[in-house]
Amino acid sequence: MATAITELSAEYDVVIMGGGPAGSTLAAMLCRDTELRVAVFDREIFPREHIGESGAHPLIPVLEASGALPKVLASGCSIQKFGGIYQWDTDRPFVGFFEHAEYLVDGVHRWSIHVNRAEFDEVLLDHAESCGAQVFQGVGVTGFDSGAAGVTVDLADGREVRAQYFVDASGRANQVAARGSGRDRQWLSEYRNIAVWSHFRNCRPAQQIEQDWNIFRADDLSPIYAVAFEHGWVWYIPTPRIVDDARETVWSIGIVTNPESLARLELRDPAIFRKTIESIPGLGELIADAEPVRDEMLTATNYSRISECFGSYADRWMAVGDASYFVDPLFSSGMSFAVTQAWAAALVLRKTLDAEVDEQTTQDLWRDYDVEWRGMAETWALSIDQWYHEISRSHPDSPYWRAQGRRVETDNATEGTFQALLNTALEPDLLNIMTKGSRDPRDLANEGPYLRAFTAADAVELTPDSVLALAPEARIRSGLAADIPGFKAMSVPFEVPPQVRHGITEYWRDPVANTSGAPAPLTEAVACHRIYSVDDPGVQVRCLDRDGGAELWRLLSNGPVDWPTLGPVLTALQGRALKRLIRAGLVVVAPATEAAD
Repeated sequence: MATAITELSAEYDVVIMGGGPAGSTLAAMLCRDTELRVAVFDREIFPREHIGESGAHPLIPVLEASGALPKVLASGCSIQKFGGIYQWDTDRPFVGFFEHAEYLVDGVHRWSIHVNRAEFDEVLLDHAESCGAQVFQGVGVTGFDSGAAGVTVDLADGREVRAQYFVDASGRANQVAARGSGRDRQWLSEYRNIAVWSHFRNCRPAQQIEQDWNIFRADDLSPIYAVAFEHGWVWYIPTPRIVDDARETVWSIGIVTNPESLARLELRDPAIFRKTIESIPGLGELIADAEPVRDEMLTATNYSRISECFGSYADRWMAVGDASYFVDPLFSSGMSFAVTQAWAAALVLRKTLDAEVDEQTTQDLWRDYDVEWRGMAETWALSIDQWYHEISRSHPDSPYWRAQGRRVETDNATEGTFQALLNTALEPDLLNIMTKGSRDPRDLANEGPYLRAFTAADAVELTPDSVLALAPEARIRSGLAADIPGFKAMSVPFEVPPQVRHGITEYWRDPVANTSGAPAPLTEAVACHRIYSVDDPGVQVRCLDRDGGAELWRLLSNGPVDWPTLGPVLTALQGRALKRLIRAGLVVVAPATEAAD
């Protein structure tokens, strides 16, 4: 429901532009956890149509943490989703549950949801309002100005409102924060895709495909179905919608292609679109009796873009969700990442407006939000580009897939990208799909974008002759950090105690009932050590306590140490931290003879 414009206050603590999943989740979390005055402005009236109808499983813990999950499940706007069927070539499709390896161990399904975005987004926005946020629908934001005492936000109706901080959650099309800060949005990938889609009734669920590979069939578990063909790839997503005044399951069917392919095949023509999807093996059988819900086709660009900066403490603004970055939807990650980023933003803003938090901690948290999330976005985009590259190997004769398989140079990669690559691993589900179940990165193409960038990041080879030492300008200090990306109840690429793994398993049995069973990294700031350059404090490597940065510093602080002595005593996470320090120039590496001189 819309709040009357006459209720507009003169000043708020936080003004949020955009009432989609990121903006509404941020508002709900701020209002549930604090007494802050929060306002949300959206130029549209909800419900409204929106692309992005299927989520990855990190979505569920954030909805649970915000308090919205029970409302979403009770609304009828969602269908549980348990994984995916990915048919990238003429061989049998690859199928997988979410966190398939964990499922094979504990037998518990991780799950997400397919949603009717019009209803889903309205449920989240109404939930934010019920938590205490003031929500103004049909009221756009046209700009903001920042000063030492706060920000002034300009509304489309000519009014102004003041706030301590401004958050741009307006999506891809209207990034006020990027324009107001004078920071450009950059391409995140060389791939330029366009989505064409519509909704159809009387389709068959993908889990009913009668093949021995269909792990979803026995228990009637809904997956996303994605299939590659000559001109791109197709998504097939069940969504519950109101059609002719009654709720029924319809299917969102969309083709992702590029402008060149669209010029050859006019997929925006409903008849051509229908003929194209009917010709695709496997998919054609599922839509034999399909009827379109509407006459026209919908379109949207899927150009991966990223903001130069995700937020500025000095200028009192931050961007969340698609307003900060957008990555191609091949893995349905958009909603999940947007709401998780909103959770991180809530932590940073909550600490910023807490009088007991010191200035250094506040600056560190804002830096973490900007640097760590930007690194996350850039490495995820490289992962998706690697996936496109892998698919292209099965379609050598397709002009579309030949374009996706071209070499992508790493000249434009930032130092933050390289640091993030050295501090992460390929997402397990994505690696599982790209390698068709082997989960071995050696099965990926070395010339693919992700592996090329990783090779460039990890350029220093440590040998038995290598001697390592702290750079003269290196210093260390302790403090607090935001554990970004901070996904709750996800498998992690490092060892955790058995009781933590058990808690995660129990959490997924019932996320609402077992909310405290799994660690929630973004609930509070966590302890860390930061190793930095005294000459340029912007050169910094952050080590959370689990990374063992303080012990690594101790091992290096007594003078040069040779790699055969240091290497065997390092944990896997300390090894990653060491590579990041070398990359940043905070640890120098020299051959033994040179070090002795």
